[in-house]
Amino acid sequence: MKINRLLCLILVSILFFTQSHVIYAERGVSNQRLEWFFEKKGKETPPTTDSRYLELIKRYDSLFLGNPTKKDIYLTFDNGYENGYTDNVLDVLKRKKVPAAFFVTGQFMKTHPHLIKRMAEEGHIVGNHSYHHPDLTQVSDSRLKNELEKVKLRYTELTGRTDMHYLRPPRGVFSERTIMLAKKEGYTHVFWSLAFLDWETNKQRGWEYSYNQIMKQIHPGSILLLHTVSKDNADALEKTIEALQKRGYTFKSLDDLQLKKSAPPLLFNP
Repeated sequence: MKINRLLCLILVSILFFTQSHVIYAERGVSNQRLEWFFEKKGKETPPTTDSRYLELIKRYDSLFLGNPTKKDIYLTFDNGYENGYTDNVLDVLKRKKVPAAFFVTGQFMKTHPHLIKRMAEEGHIVGNHSYHHPDLTQVSDSRLKNELEKVKLRYTELTGRTDMHYLRPPRGVFSERTIMLAKKEGYTHVFWSLAFLDWETNKQRGWEYSYNQIMKQIHPGSILLLHTVSKDNADALEKTIEALQKRGYTFKSLDDLQLKKSAPPLLFNP
């Protein structure tokens, strides 16, 4: 009896490990949990990342970097919850006429619907950051789809629009399976090539910290990841935009980047 129980436990463990952590055998698609990272180069040189990640980005038409030879940059913000600074960020973007993408959660949409409306009305992209912010590699296919669908439905209710096509995975955690499922739902994964520790609200260091981190890491084709909960980011944003423009950088929308990627070769001007 003990042997049978032991064998059953072993079998269940193997099945769980296989299905949840390594391979979804019916598709032959890996669900190995990966965490996005990049290796900084400095001196306005684009960073690199793991070759496996680059292969997945290419295979599923995801984004982490724009054209590395052109001084276009892409501002993106993660909005897990509101900390009182998103209106300030939007004010700066409006004054400077700079586009951005905001990746929002269900929590943010429930508590601050007026900010979602303002983002859309002022021409910014509103992206999906999932409804409950789970590790998407650890939820079922149906739960993953539901996480994305609930955000999009609420976005449509608030704005009357259906143009939600970009996804930033919670915590930068992903797998081939999650990228594949999101793509089937009409989403492009958006990773990043510039980021720093800015989300700890009890460890803000002053606007100079945010400004200096961005200026040190900036490079042609940068996709910046910033968090709107950061007072440092809100206070530094206008100065940062002005300084980067003086360096010859142009702020573009993720839609601009997607159009360039999909343009026929003869029409693409790098």
